[in-house]
Amino acid sequence: MLKVWASIITGAFLLGSVQGVQAAPQDQAAPFGGFTPQLITGESWSAPQGVSGEEKIWKYLESKQESFQIGQTVDLKKQLKIIGQTTDEKTGTTHYRLQQYVGGVPVYGGVQTIHVNKEGQVTSLIGSLLPDQQQQVSKSLNSQISEAQAIAVAQKDTEAAVGKLGEPQKTPEADLYVYLHNGQPVLAYVTEVNVLEPEAIRTRYFISAEDGSILFKYDILAHATGTGKGVLGDTKSFTTTQSGSTYQLKDTTRGQGIVTYSAGNRSSLPGTLLTSSSNIWNDGAAVDAHAYTAKVYDYYKNKFGRNSIDGNGFQLKSTVHYSSRYNNAFWNGVQMVYGDGDGVTFIPFSADPDVIGHELTHGVTEHTAGLEYYGESGALNESISDIIGNAIDGKNWLIGDLIYTPNTPGDALRSMENPKLYNQPDRYQDRYTGPSDNGGVHINSGINNKAFYLIAQGGTHYGVTVNGIGRDAAVQIFYDALINYLTPTSNFSAMRAAAIQAATDLYGANSSQVNAVKKAYTAVGVN
Repeated sequence: MLKVWASIITGAFLLGSVQGVQAAPQDQAAPFGGFTPQLITGESWSAPQGVSGEEKIWKYLESKQESFQIGQTVDLKKQLKIIGQTTDEKTGTTHYRLQQYVGGVPVYGGVQTIHVNKEGQVTSLIGSLLPDQQQQVSKSLNSQISEAQAIAVAQKDTEAAVGKLGEPQKTPEADLYVYLHNGQPVLAYVTEVNVLEPEAIRTRYFISAEDGSILFKYDILAHATGTGKGVLGDTKSFTTTQSGSTYQLKDTTRGQGIVTYSAGNRSSLPGTLLTSSSNIWNDGAAVDAHAYTAKVYDYYKNKFGRNSIDGNGFQLKSTVHYSSRYNNAFWNGVQMVYGDGDGVTFIPFSADPDVIGHELTHGVTEHTAGLEYYGESGALNESISDIIGNAIDGKNWLIGDLIYTPNTPGDALRSMENPKLYNQPDRYQDRYTGPSDNGGVHINSGINNKAFYLIAQGGTHYGVTVNGIGRDAAVQIFYDALINYLTPTSNFSAMRAAAIQAATDLYGANSSQVNAVKKAYTAVGVN
């Protein structure tokens, strides 16, 4: 078994989590153990003469060790590894992403982003580091169970709640971390149960590597809630592929493809690839899913230069007609899945581009910042999916208005302009702090949605007046913040700092755009 000597150790769119497997109520610090991001921004630190490249990062970190509560005798190069580096062609800023390790084991949530402007100055750091006080453990930490045993514990726990599990959607893996549990570092395996049978489940487990106990678990299923006519009767044109005498609902012109299947009102994925002998398509749910997925792909490519959700052409797979009268849609880490609705509360979920943009943005988040789907980071995860999903169509500030309560005109699931219309808070001090809804991931998303609305559109909110900069500039700021600055444990304060820094990169420190971001977050009570 692995032994670590511890002398230096320290996405639901609409309706919330699947009810079959739920964690015991815990506060919003879970699953981070109170691991709060450090925010160091607004600086222009210059490296000593002759220092360049990655060495600049290390010199900067060494100069800030006291701020991190890490002693000067600690060799940061042994604790931190650079795991990502990109340079933004628009701004000239180079963005580094680092992971903290202790005894060769990564620290869960110990991710930092550090940013160097085109003048070679370090401008900010956003992230989390485990300080000396929590690194000093008097005894060694021992892994007494294997990866396979941790996976078995998670599967057994899920089966106890819902019955025998079907085939996993992703090959089960368990990764070992140093994990803060109740404020104390322990060794833990992090694994997932991701199945469709007996119901759609994607649950993240934190399993003690010492005794196999379940330290924490929570549901991360990201719920959403040719030519042919869509669900709402509008005619669309889209790319298909001819195979012999039939046409397939497959687009090979975008990334590694866009492919649309039907589950036939069953729950097996991906289902059957849809075909037509005439290239005229009569399945409205499939038409909308296929055409709107292409629209979202094109938006990310044209607006941000991003090739699919992972930046490398990830195949975008959709399945419609999932289950029977299924009132939801979700991203399961592999593909998009859309129910048909019951015809009363919802019509088919693929009919609204907001939903498809929302689901695919969960995929982008999973491949970039990796915002944990719990508490404040989960609310940011939901909000960013709302923000970009809504911006793709850009017709109003409502989420899900095309599919929700078809017999009630003007109704929607959420309003970015006025979150209170749909029982969401519109400022931080009114946030939900209980354990339901994964610590309020859908409820509290209204706070960040309102901040985005104010940045884009402007207005006066709780006595603070914001001059809007337009949706186009605002969404660029939030996208850059997502991919370059946010980390898995980012909270609302980190979101504010990330948006300010992204706006500074794009438009300059004294710009109206930066001023709008600052005032908007002040208006919603986030400092």
